[in-house]
Amino acid sequence: MTDAQETAADTSLRTTGGAPPDDVAPAPIPLLEPREGIPPVAASDDALARVVAAFAAGTGPVAVDAERASGYRYGQRAYLVQLRRAGAGSALIDPVGCPDLSSLGEALQGSEWILHAATQDLPCLREIGMTPTGLFDTELAGRLAGFPRVGLGAMVESVLGYALEKGHSAVDWSTRPLPDPWLRYAALDVELLIDLRDALEGELDRQGKLEWAQEEFDAIASAPPAPPRKDPWRRTSGMHKVRRRRQMAVVRELWNARDQVAQRRDISPGKVLGDAAIVEAALSLPVNVQALAALPGFGHRMGRRQLEQWQAAVDRAKALPEAELPQPGQPLAGPPPPRSWADKDPAAAARLSAARAAVSGLAERLRMPQENLITPDTVRRICWEPPKNPTPDAVEDALTSYGARRWQVAQVAPLLVRALAKAA
Repeated sequence: MTDAQETAADTSLRTTGGAPPDDVAPAPIPLLEPREGIPPVAASDDALARVVAAFAAGTGPVAVDAERASGYRYGQRAYLVQLRRAGAGSALIDPVGCPDLSSLGEALQGSEWILHAATQDLPCLREIGMTPTGLFDTELAGRLAGFPRVGLGAMVESVLGYALEKGHSAVDWSTRPLPDPWLRYAALDVELLIDLRDALEGELDRQGKLEWAQEEFDAIASAPPAPPRKDPWRRTSGMHKVRRRRQMAVVRELWNARDQVAQRRDISPGKVLGDAAIVEAALSLPVNVQALAALPGFGHRMGRRQLEQWQAAVDRAKALPEAELPQPGQPLAGPPPPRSWADKDPAAAARLSAARAAVSGLAERLRMPQENLITPDTVRRICWEPPKNPTPDAVEDALTSYGARRWQVAQVAPLLVRALAKAA
């Protein structure tokens, strides 16, 4: 009997009030407790060794989840790792007490890991020594299968008929000790992940998309870590208001100063200084601490020392020679924004219009988001600079060179060949 079936049979996990009338769709069954109760948190080498032994002896795929302290702490490190496996039950591990989980990662090598929105958790799992060789992403599976809502709670409810608690998703997981309600929430996140995976695999197989999904999962598992973002200060919220290069230099200096403080204090940069305050200082170019203190975001609660460090950053930007000021915008690594195509290259604009219409129609027929069928960037690149002779082989080679998977090439290449020919 699966976890889901056992849970359904256990009426103590349901709300009171009896069954609904026959003419009303059954309400989802709330999951109130993990099947074996809240697991103890492994926070020592001995406790970790017991978890490793239990999961090495378990069988089948492994449900994996991680909780971060986004918005509270600097970076995206994991502050709790949750696992579940047949024969091992559930486990909660504290990466603060056990910062190296490579022994667990090695014990799970060769096993399929089940994650929801894998690309969100894999970076923080890699930091502590856990990297899967194969995985099943239940969020991506839901997208490919055509589910309109693919959050974990929505998927568990629509596919399995259970309601997960939603109250602790955005709490500060760096808190120690972690309260029992938070631990209960965390354990329930992996309680039915294996059942969800099995149900989605069946649905993908029914739709003829299971091989497509496996290609996507393999691509995620084999993808290298993302390189550091170039000029991350350019992503400051409200940056579109900053037009002049001197003002952009102020944003850069304040952003870098804030990042250093946040990293040193291990606190979210937004809690050190808000993006809105950075933009206000850039637009105003305050001449001294008094002028800075009068700006929104630099209020009376900020101490003199803090104000002086922010004013010093502003002064550094104001003192830069013209040659060292940042250039407006970032160098484009691909085609220009599509809104400018009609003026720059009307033929390319026609190609893009035809290609977008074809891809949109196919995505609708396949019941999946367009961006999962093929990335918009790939379509733009091929339409901006198509093969000189857009034969099927040439278009397939171009798609492959941009990272499209085999199933995507097979589905999209014929459409793009026709779209390019039609536009020509």
